[in-house]
Amino acid sequence: QVQVVESGGGLAQTGGSLRLSCAASGGTSSISGMAWFRQAPGKDREFVAAAMWRAPLTDYADAVKGRFTISKVNAENTVSLQMNNLKPEDTAVYYCAATYLGRWPARTRNDYDYWGQGTQVTVSS
Repeated sequence: QVQVVESGGGLAQTGGSLRLSCAASGGTSSISGMAWFRQAPGKDREFVAAAMWRAPLTDYADAVKGRFTISKVNAENTVSLQMNNLKPEDTAVYYCAATYLGRWPARTRNDYDYWGQGTQVTVSS
């Protein structure tokens, strides 16, 4: 059974930075991609960023492009999300997800097989 575990998050001020990390374990040899989604109170879960596992491809939501960077370490089955120039609207629970489906781009919840429990990011104004 694949497990996906997030770490990092916390509280930051507007304009500040935070880094999230995610580790996948158990049956990870066939991972085709990993991604970050977020869900703010009262809103749907939305795509943030994704990285293809066996090609140097990344994808970002327009709202975070130029501010967030997703990076991966294939050998460790980890992916991180560096978040710079944070805004109050970035406040949400951030979820890491992994997929074996091989789709690209992969921006919807249905594109991912395994999910972490989420980590809170709060940006104060």
